Amino acid sequence: MDKLNNFGLLIFRVSVSAFMLFGHGYGKFMYLLSGEEIRFADPIGLGMTLSFALAALAEFFGSILIILGLFTRIGSFSMLFTMFVAAVIVHASDSFGDKELPLLYLVSYILIFLLGPGKYSLQKFVDDKIKNVKGFWKFVLG
Repeated sequence: MDKLNNFGLLIFRVSVSAFMLFGHGYGKFMYLLSGEEIRFADPIGLGMTLSFALAALAEFFGSILIILGLFTRIGSFSMLFTMFVAAVIVHASDSFGDKELPLLYLVSYILIFLLGPGKYSLQKFVDDKIKNVKGFWKFVLG
């Protein structure tokens, strides 16, 4: 059953992150690089440009890290924070229908954060090569 669970986790983390990457992250990242004026929510008071840049970088690079299964918890934490802000702050007064997608992503990234990348990941390859990473750092980097 372990192989089936790891394979299921692979399918889950790759599909959720590919949806995020191609549905949201890539477009935001390209817009960030375009140099055009950024008009974006400023939910935590960092300014529209910085808020947009952080969301774009998390959605683009965080998704790539999760797809690869490399530093998955770092990537998933950036994504779960971004989706928390989107669902709970940006869409706080919106209907449930408007919150549904960021909430689904939030729950998905919480699950990926807790479970890590699984056996079928680049992190497993890295861990096999570097045996002395243990405890807290193994959790964070996994």
